[in-house]
Amino acid sequence: MSPRVHVIGGGPAGLMAAEVARAAGAEVDLHDRMASPGRKLLIAGKGGLNLTHSDRFELFVTRYGARRAQVERWLRHFDADALRAWAAGLGIETFVGSSGRVFPRDLKAAPLLRGWLRRLRASGVRLHVGHDWRGWHDDGALRFATAHGDIAVRADAVVLALGGASWPVLGSDGRWTTLLGARGIDIAPLRPSNCGFDVAWSAPFAQRHAGDPLKPVVLEWTTADATTQRRQGECVVTSTGLEGSLVYAFSAALRDAIDAQGQARIQLDLMPDRSVDNLVRALARDPGKRSLSEHWRRSLGLAGAKAGLLREVLDADALRDAVTVAQTLKALPLTLLRARPVEEAISSAGGVRFDALDDDLMLRALPGVFCAGEMIDWEAPTGGYLLTACFASGRLAGAAAAAHAAQASAGGAT
Repeated sequence: MSPRVHVIGGGPAGLMAAEVARAAGAEVDLHDRMASPGRKLLIAGKGGLNLTHSDRFELFVTRYGARRAQVERWLRHFDADALRAWAAGLGIETFVGSSGRVFPRDLKAAPLLRGWLRRLRASGVRLHVGHDWRGWHDDGALRFATAHGDIAVRADAVVLALGGASWPVLGSDGRWTTLLGARGIDIAPLRPSNCGFDVAWSAPFAQRHAGDPLKPVVLEWTTADATTQRRQGECVVTSTGLEGSLVYAFSAALRDAIDAQGQARIQLDLMPDRSVDNLVRALARDPGKRSLSEHWRRSLGLAGAKAGLLREVLDADALRDAVTVAQTLKALPLTLLRARPVEEAISSAGGVRFDALDDDLMLRALPGVFCAGEMIDWEAPTGGYLLTACFASGRLAGAAAAAHAAQASAGGAT
């Protein structure tokens, strides 16, 4: 009888685990609680699917912070170049954008996902949708809730690729933490990653500028050990605070700082291409009969949310002082109060701790059960790093599950 692997979760990590396990000779069934697999991948690609990044490997692996060593081991077997070659095998040509990010030539996620699912089905992978995993029966069989009632399924090996807790409407709601926690698995709490933050805006500012972009700006933050970090990019004012790629790049560190200190103070350089002296000279020109807002617009091109931010932090007298305004434009202080809820985040941190897994991503307390993707305790910034590591972990877990299943079906598993 052929070894049987069941993969639970139809995101990138689960689909990749299924592909690799099937290629290794296992009979593979993939279960997803949603009506179709890959929903989060489709949403992630709505504005252009960022598959990976063109950073050289030595720089690429630094993006995983405290989990660099563990994730680097995955990427040694399947890195950004391997991912691009894999996509090419599906007929998806990729290109490197101006930011170094890698996208499909047509920017879309749907053609890649459709081609992948066709190839999986053609290879013999059986896809089951509307299958909500509910843990194990007393006899060890997997339990699924379906539209036709509960079913029990037996497997020689299982890959769990259940995601984190962000965007639960797309399937990853973190409920698995209760199921694995009941089995004694050590799990770090799921927290928001690549997320926005709350700022105590005034009501007029929030009403007027929610949704307005801030670009280009430089975000500066000084860590607890007095290290200053700066990055230029773009972000967006929301009704509650700030979000966007520039904020996401700092989100893990800012979240941890807020957890430790109750808040985080950042500075925004709203005019990164101009010096304080240059700004002072422009602001000191006689405005004539123009209003203050019109003077800013004509002398600096300053308007919209950037002008609104000045009014948020300076009083009426300070707003008319050229030096104070210039200095504030170059270092506008903001206090971040809290991260937005994990349900709103692009991804989540936390999950199954690495100490609970062996080198093949098998749960030490549950032999034959492997984990992959975002449900493991690591995180990465946007830019293709998160998705690449999900693919890589899925390949590792799928190959190891197939090997374990082969041993188990042959009667050699312990």
